[in-house]
Parts: sequence; C-alpha cells; structure tokens
Amino acid sequence: MRAAAIVLAAGSLMVGGALLSSVGAAAPAAPPAAPAETLKSAADFVSIKDPAVRSVALFTEAGKVINSPRCMNCHPVQRAPTQGDDRHPHNPPMVAGQSGHGPVGMPCSSCHGPANVPTWGQDIKSIPGDPKWALAPVEMAWQGKSLGAICAQIKDPARNGGRGLAELHHHMAEDHLVGWAWNPGEGRKPAPGTQARFGELVRAWIDTGAKCPKA
Repeated sequence: MRAAAIVLAAGSLMVGGALLSSVGAAAPAAPPAAPAETLKSAADFVSIKDPAVRSVALFTEAGKVINSPRCMNCHPVQRAPTQGDDRHPHNPPMVAGQSGHGPVGMPCSSCHGPANVPTWGQDIKSIPGDPKWALAPVEMAWQGKSLGAICAQIKDPARNGGRGLAELHHHMAEDHLVGWAWNPGEGRKPAPGTQARFGELVRAWIDTGAKCPKA
C-alpha cells in the first residue's frame, strides 16, 4: 500500500510538472490590451443648440454601442447568432428557434449558463453567459442595417417589442442582459463606455425629440 502510494504521488507530481511545463510553453507573454473605446457623455453635446441636430448627434454617439459586436452578434436578421469582433457564424451552428433560446433539443442553455465561464482554451478564453441569455426577438433584428434604419426601428413600437420610449430607455440603461455587453468575459472587447453612460445618451436623445440620423 505504501509503495503504491509513493508511485501514485510520484505520478501526480509528474503529471503536475508536465501540465505546468505545457502551460508555460503555450502561454507567451500577452500583448498589452488595447484601451477601452470611450463614449461621450450627454453633456458633451449641450453646445449644439438645435435640439433636433443634438438629438441626431446623441443617437450617433449611442450608435457606437448599438453597432458594436457585443450587441450586433445577438441582433441578427437571419435568426442565427454570430460571434467575435468579426461577427463570424456561431460555432457550433445555431439558430434561434421559435423561442429565441435555440432549437428544440439544443437550447442556448446547453452551453451558456447564468454567468461567464473561463476556459483553458487559447482561441476561446471564456463562454459567455447571463440568466436571460437569448437572441433578440425578430422585430429587433439589426445586422446589415444603417444606423438611421436601426434608430427608426428602435423607436417604433410595432418593431421594438411594443415598447414606448420610457420602456426603451429602461431596457437599454438597466437591463442585465444589455449590461453584459460591458462585462463580456475574457477574450472579448467590451462595448464602448459604460451602460450608465449609454443610458444617459439614450435619455438625452429621447428628451431632444428622439430624432434619427438619415438612413
């Protein structure tokens, strides 16, 4: 028994040493992280005296978030999510299904839990997650559309899930799943700014008439 224990301990040490050696060889020094993209505040636009012009400028700034991969990947027109900063097709192949939570037998929750999960992978450093993880509903499909077209869609209750402007602001400023865009897990670039600043821009956009950029 004692000899077996020694062999076992030695085996564990050898495995541990091999793992440590492997990790050390496979993990070269990471390049410096790119600085987070900034987002102007609503106060930065007060010098624009024409409310309509200011409204367009505010939404254009908020559009940095809307057009970011962290949002666009979950707002596809084809009802299939995309991944990465280059918005490549989801791997493994996935579709929304009738519920927006994946097809029968392969729901999103098969891989995505209530929080981000780190991995040991070199290409995929974490699996994203949120308690409400799902694709945006079909009426909120944005990919391939201009910012002006997205703006018109966002404020139209017939195409935004029946939300009025106050509900729309609450969704963008406080929704936990929207907030994931600023906490997307290791290996993903967060959306510009913060959710609070994004919500501030949306509020100011609404207060100045919710005007849209030209399509």
